[in-house]
Amino acid sequence: ALPHLSDDVPFRVNWPGTEFSLPTTGVLYKEDNYIIMTTVDKEKYKCILPLIAGGNEEEEKDYKGPTPGELLEPLFKQSSCSYRIESYWTYEVCHGKHIRQYHEEKETGQKINIQEYYLGNMMMKNPLSEPDQEEKENPKESAKEIPTKNIEGQMTPYYPVEMGNGTPCSLRQNLPRSSTVMYICHPEAKHEILSVAEVTTCEYEVVILTPLLCSHPKYRFRASPVNDIFCQSLPGSPLKPHNLEQLEKQQEMMKMPFRRVKEEEMHSSKEEKFSSIHKPVAVGSHQLLTVGTTHISKLTDDQLIKEFLSGSYCFHGGVGWWKYEFCYGKYVHQYHEDKESGKTSVVVGTWNKEEHMEWSKKNAARTYYLREDGTQTVRMVSHFYGNGDVCDLTEKPRQVTVKLKCKESDSPHAVTIYMLEPHSCQYILGVESPVICKILDTADEYGLLSVPS
Repeated sequence: ALPHLSDDVPFRVNWPGTEFSLPTTGVLYKEDNYIIMTTVDKEKYKCILPLIAGGNEEEEKDYKGPTPGELLEPLFKQSSCSYRIESYWTYEVCHGKHIRQYHEEKETGQKINIQEYYLGNMMMKNPLSEPDQEEKENPKESAKEIPTKNIEGQMTPYYPVEMGNGTPCSLRQNLPRSSTVMYICHPEAKHEILSVAEVTTCEYEVVILTPLLCSHPKYRFRASPVNDIFCQSLPGSPLKPHNLEQLEKQQEMMKMPFRRVKEEEMHSSKEEKFSSIHKPVAVGSHQLLTVGTTHISKLTDDQLIKEFLSGSYCFHGGVGWWKYEFCYGKYVHQYHEDKESGKTSVVVGTWNKEEHMEWSKKNAARTYYLREDGTQTVRMVSHFYGNGDVCDLTEKPRQVTVKLKCKESDSPHAVTIYMLEPHSCQYILGVESPVICKILDTADEYGLLSVPS
C-alpha cells in the first residue's frame, strides 16, 4: 500500500529519539502515517513518512487554460531568434523555423567567411498544433506523463519540439541532422538557450528557458525539498541501529588520515597523467561547461617537446560526443568511447611529409604577427594530413589541416583542441598550448618544427 517511489524525490532518514514533535511547516506529516522497521539485530523503529503528494494534483486536474503549444505560439509567431555564443561556435535558434550553428571569420581586407550547419529545420507549418489538438480531443491523453530532464540536479518538465531536415551528416550516411528543442519554464527568462548538446552523432538537444510555459501547472518549476523520514526507537532499542553507528564511525576513521590537497601541490605532482578539466562559462546566472582543456603529463619541458615532436607523446582533447587524438607527424583520429559498444574511431588524416610539402607551396604554412618592437614572430603553423578514412558523402579520403597555435595559460602544460568541418570531410584541427609557444619560432619554410637549440 506504499506510494510509488521515484529517484526524483530525495529522502533523508533522521533518528530524533522519543521526545520529538513533528514539523508543522513544509512537507506534511500525520501521526498515523508510519511503518514499523526491524533491523537484523531485532531493533525496532517507528518510522513516520512524509505525505509527499503535494497540493498540485487538484490544480492540474482543474486546469482548463491554454495548452503548452498555445502558450508558446506568440514566440513562434513573432519569428524571434535566440543566440548562444561559445568559444568558437554561435548557436541560433529561430523558434519554429530552424537551428543554426555558425562561425564568422574576418580576414583583413577580405569578405567575411561563414561556416554554418543547420541542426534542424521545422518541417510542419504549425509545429505546435498536433500534440495539443490530440490533448484537447482526448482528455486521457492529457493525463500522460510529461517528459522531464535533469537540469542542474533538478528533474524539470519540458515541452519538446522536434526539428529535422538539417545539414547532411557525412558520419551517418549523409542523413540530415536533427534536434529536439526542449522548452522549460523559467519565470525570469527571456527565451535564452540554456544548453546545446550532441546526444549522439548529428542528433542534438537544445534547452530553452521561457516564462511562457509557467502559467501551465504541469510545467511549473518546483523545488525538490529533501523529505525527512523520522525513525523513533521503540522500547528496548537504541536511538540509532548499532550497525549504522559502527559504519558511521568507520567512515569517520577513514576520513581522518586524509587532508584536502592544495591546488598548487596537485599541479606539482610528477605522476599526473590526463585530468580533464572544463572551464565554466557563465551565461546569465547559469554555469555551463563549454571549453575543454586537458592537462598533460608533467614531463620537463625539454622531454615533453622531444616526445611531442617525435610523435611518441600525443595530445588528446575535445568536448562532447567526439574526442580527438593528435600525434605530431603521424595522424589525427576522431573517436567516441562507449561502455557498451566500445570505441568508435575515424582516421581523419595521416602524415606524409612529401604531400605536406606540396600542400605548403599553395598554402601558408607559417603565419606571423608583429611585436611592439617591430620584429615579427611566428603566430601559427599549419600542417596537412591527408589519406584519412573514405568519406561516404564525397567518396574521397578525409583530410585535415592541423593549426598549431601558441596559447598562454596559467598552467604551462595545458592543451585545448577543437575540430571544425568547413567542407564535407575536410577538417581543421585547432591545437593550442603553451608548449607550442616554445617551438613555433623553429618552424622552417614548410612549417616543420624542431627541438629548440
